[in-house]
This record gives sequence, structure tokens and C-alpha cells, in this order.
Amino acid sequence: MVAASSRILVVEDERAIQLALRGLLRRAGYDVDCADDGEEALRRFRDEPYDLVLTDLALRRRTTGMDVLRAVKRERPETAVVMITAHGNERIAVEAIKSGAENYVPKPFDNEQIRVVVEKALEATRRERQRRMLLERVERDYGFENLIGSGPAMRQVFETIQKVAETDLTVLVRGESGTGKELVAQALHQGSSRAGEAFVAVNCAAISRELVESELFGHEKGAFTGADARRLGKFESASDGTIFLDEIGDMPPETQGKVLRVLQEQSFERVGGNRPIAVDVRVVAATHRDLEKEVASGNFREDLYYRLKVVEVRLPPLRERLEDVPPLAERFIEGASERLGRKRKQISDGAHQRLARYGWPGNVRELRNVIEQALVLSSGPEIEEADLNLSAAPGPGDGSVQPLHGVPFRDAKRSAVEAFERAYLLTALREHGGNISRTAESIGMVRQSLQQKIRELGLRSKDWRGDAND
Repeated sequence: MVAASSRILVVEDERAIQLALRGLLRRAGYDVDCADDGEEALRRFRDEPYDLVLTDLALRRRTTGMDVLRAVKRERPETAVVMITAHGNERIAVEAIKSGAENYVPKPFDNEQIRVVVEKALEATRRERQRRMLLERVERDYGFENLIGSGPAMRQVFETIQKVAETDLTVLVRGESGTGKELVAQALHQGSSRAGEAFVAVNCAAISRELVESELFGHEKGAFTGADARRLGKFESASDGTIFLDEIGDMPPETQGKVLRVLQEQSFERVGGNRPIAVDVRVVAATHRDLEKEVASGNFREDLYYRLKVVEVRLPPLRERLEDVPPLAERFIEGASERLGRKRKQISDGAHQRLARYGWPGNVRELRNVIEQALVLSSGPEIEEADLNLSAAPGPGDGSVQPLHGVPFRDAKRSAVEAFERAYLLTALREHGGNISRTAESIGMVRQSLQQKIRELGLRSKDWRGDAND
């Protein structure tokens, strides 16, 4: 239901219709202003905030209803616009819809028709505003900047998110700890029609086996000792929205069957209850485990595995996309400076080179922590190499290789070589300001071979921030 305090601007040059609309909408609880022509409407619109503009399409003066629509959508696209059209103007009304109008009402109209159209338009606007506010909050709180990436693997992640976000398909996000799996789930939620509803995240590995079913499905009063009142579970709380089941590979086998039932039947029973509860929820799951091995060993249900893996998103570890370290580090500095009230600092060349040589066992999460700590503790105008609190674990540039458990040798070798090539070439390109010829000469490559390697690795000029005009 739309708040009764919604503000509406009625633009109508026929006095009798204007008065009738004003009276109707005010009786419905809306705050209503009126304008006799398009010029007056735009003056009012620029001076006052309105949630909806209800305008006649065929205004008789110079500024038409279409002019009002275009000006409103250009200056405040979040404001809803509903057009009133004369009989036979359906073609122009369709053009108005294409230009951003939420709906149109043909003359003659009845009061109920106006009320319904206005209410639906305001509700759509409310949901869109709520979606954008939630997106802004999520970007601020969860740092969608973590999803920065210029390499082929991250571009594939972005493309998949874009394609499936608007659907209700179940998505399985796979990747090591710290790669940003929850951020992918948030992006899927924000890009969907459920964005205005709840996003509920559950860390399956952090809940004890005794409490996991109560957490997910809720319980009835008296279901077990200490259950003094009915409690709603995470699935019920996420109804109409999205539930994110993080580390689902750690979920007890007995609970897996109940999650499977929710996916198949869209219903469940609370612990201690016997009444099915219907739920409309999208499921996004994530794990760092090798689920295929877990299925083969009997630790994970095969039918649930296939139910979850309708669409799969694989997040590469940071050591496989070292070209993304510099832009990530800069974004983390920007965000931390604003959040902590600190003066923004630059990262020295030596610190950048150290970041590029490090293996990042903790992935993007570790990079964020390192940068934020360096920003706070460094005493100079720049973050120097000595300010970086990195673990003793060597990285690919230190002459050692990070272990890749469960990955075939050939794949691990290819990933390590590719990571080295990206880090090496980016460092060289930065040193020479992005000049391809000078870079090729300095590292002993033919210019054409360097250009081919840059294309193979998916590198672009913005990655090394130089003037690539050779």
C-alpha cells in the first residue's frame, strides 16, 4: 500500500476535470497540487518534489503533455508520470509509455480506474526508490567495488550476473574464502525484481548441527527445551526476497534434504510443526568446497547438488588476477578514507610492486584489510612498502608457488604462469607509461608479440594507467 502522504501534481487545462481529479485524489489521502498548463506544471515541479505527475496529453498551450513527461523524466527520472488521453490517441499514449510514462488513462474515465492506475504507479515508484536506496546501502556497506576485474575470468562473472539476475534461477557461487561470494549474491539480488525485498544471508558453517534447522525453518513454541515462543526461520524471513546459503558444503546431510524440499516444493515445516508453510524465495548458495568430491564421498546429496547448480559462477582467487590488485587497492583507500575520516594517501611505486608480487592467500578480503591497516598506521604522505603488513607466505613474484589443493597440475601451472605474466607485464607497462614499443624493448620482446600477449591476457590501457598512445 502506498503511503497516503504521496504528493501528486495534476496538470489539466479543463477546469472541471482538474477539480474532479483533485477532489478524488485528496479523498484517497494524497497531497495534491494542480497546474493549468505545462509551463506552470514545470515551474511547480522544479520548486517542489512530487511522487507522481498526472497530466493531460493534449494540453492546449505551447508546452504539451509529452513535453511535461520528457522534462520530468530528464530531471527526476524516479518520479512517476501517468498520462490522460483523449479517445483515439492510443498511438500517442504508447509513445508516451516508451518515453517513460508508467501508464495512461483514456477519456472518459471513471473514479475507480484513476485510483487503481495512480496507486499502481506510485507503488512501482516506491519499489524502484527502495531498490535504489538498498543498492546504494549495499554498495556502501558491502563494497561492490570488490567485484572490480578486467581479466577474462571476472568479465565472465559480470556477464553471468547480468544474464541471470532478472531470473529466479538458483545460482551456485564457487570460490575460495575471501573472493567475494556474498558480493555476487548481493549483485544478483539487486539486479532482480526482488531487490526491494529482504536479502537474508546464512553462514551454514557457523551454525551448530543442533540449531541449523531452527535457524533455517524456525520453530513452534515448545518444539524443544528453551523454545518459549514461535520463531520465524531464515527462509520465512526471506520470503519474496533472496536467501544466500553461504558455505552450503558444510550443511549437515539431514538438513540438506529439507533444503531440497524447499527448492522443489517451495514449502517447509517449522521444527515442531506439522503445517506446510509456502514460501516464495530465490536461493543463491556458495561454497569453497569441491562439491563433486563431497557427493562422491556421500557427504553431500547428489540431488541437492544438481538443484543448486542450475547456474554456476566461479570466482577466481586474487593470485590469478593480479592485474586487478592496483585498482582494488585504490578503491579500498578511497572507501576507507571516507569511512574512517582519514586523508587519502597515494600508494608508492615500491608498495605497488610488493602488492603485485604477493600471493594473497586471503584473497580480496586480505587485500582490503592490508590497505585499510596501512592507511591508518602509515606516518608519511604515501603508503610505503614497509607499511604493508603482509604475511610471510611468498607470492608468485617471490619465486615460490601457492598450493592449489585439488587442482590438476596442468591447470595450476597454467594459472600460475598467467598470473606471473599479467603481473610482470603490468609492472613493465607502468614503468614505461604504457608505451608499447619501449616496454617491449626493455623486456626483450618484439612489439607485435607483446601486443598479442596483452590481447591474450585481456589487458587494457586503463589497467596500467598509462598513455598507451605509442
